[in-house]
Amino acid sequence: MAASTDPYKFPPHYSFPPFFTLQPVAATRASQMASWSAHIQAYCRHARLFQLSLIDALDTDLFWNKKLGKRLALRDAREIVNYMTSAEGGQRAEWVDGEKKKGGEGAEGGGRAWIYWRRPEEWASLIEGWVDATGQKNTVLTLYELTESDATASQEFHGMDADLLQKSLQVLVKRGKAQIFGSEDSLGVKFF
Repeated sequence: MAASTDPYKFPPHYSFPPFFTLQPVAATRASQMASWSAHIQAYCRHARLFQLSLIDALDTDLFWNKKLGKRLALRDAREIVNYMTSAEGGQRAEWVDGEKKKGGEGAEGGGRAWIYWRRPEEWASLIEGWVDATGQKNTVLTLYELTESDATASQEFHGMDADLLQKSLQVLVKRGKAQIFGSEDSLGVKFF
C-alpha cells in the first residue's frame, strides 16, 4: 500500500498554540503526551513512515504549524518519543540502535526512532492472517514477495520497511508460526 494521496487531516488540538509547548501540570502533560503520540502515529501511518528522524521531522508539518508560527522543540519531541517507548505510552516507539540509552540523542543530534502505528506483534498478526486467508502455510516466500509482490498489493504490510518486517517475522518465529532461513540478502520465510 502506498502513502495516501489525500491530505493528512490534522487533529483539532494541532491548531491550539499551547499544544506545541509541553505543559508543566502533570495531568495536562499526560493528556498532551497521549495526544502527541496519537498524532505522530496517525501522521506516520498516513505517510507510511516507519522510522522518524527527529531532527529532520522538526522542519515538517508533523511538528511545525506554519499557520500558527509554532513548532515543537527538539527536546520536547525527544521527550514525547521517550513517552511513546514506555509502557505508559503503549510502547508505540523504539529508539533505533539503542539510542534510548543515550536519551534518543543519536549521531544526528535528534535521534531516530521506529514509530509503531502498528507494533511488530500487530504486524505479525496481520501477516499471519494473510497467510491463513491465502493458503500460504507450508509455502516458502521471500521477504520481497511479502512486501512487494502483486499478491500483497492490497495488504497494509505491502511496502513495509524490511527491518520492521524482520522484527515482525521474529514474533511469528517465537510463536512457532514461521521459520526464517537463507542469507541476509536473500531471506525466505516458511509459515506453519
